[in-house]
Amino acid sequence: MTESVSSPQLEFALKLEVSVSPTIDLGLGSLGYRRTVPITGGKFRGPGISGRVLPGGADWQIVERDGLTHVDAHYVLETEDAVRIEVRNQGIRHGPQAVMNRIAAGESVPSGEYYFRTSPRFYPPDGPYEWLKRWIFVGEAERQAELVIVRVWKVI
Repeated sequence: MTESVSSPQLEFALKLEVSVSPTIDLGLGSLGYRRTVPITGGKFRGPGISGRVLPGGADWQIVERDGLTHVDAHYVLETEDAVRIEVRNQGIRHGPQAVMNRIAAGESVPSGEYYFRTSPRFYPPDGPYEWLKRWIFVGEAERQAELVIVRVWKVI
């Protein structure tokens, strides 16, 4: 018996432009090199949703010996109609060492030169943005000098 299986589809949800300040070194730990990147603001826009990224969040990172970086960003979005949505965006980044060195030096490197994917989870209050908690999302991220751009798709 042959089972009919279809693959999930993606639907664009929003684009985040998250402003960041310089990385803070936390030293070597048992899991790898630890650091955090403060989130200073930003903006976001998608079909039916837009607003700003509030300052005060951070991206907590662990970099393994081989350069694989685990990211765990936690921050707040505020929509244009003043609704605040908590975001937890976890993922991984890796690429050739020369490319990772350029990113670490603050250079803007095209996203096609390295792998940077995330899985954002949204925690909205009751109301018009509850749909954000009812879907799985995937993000394709790009690290620039003072900005992280994340294009987010809903898995349908």
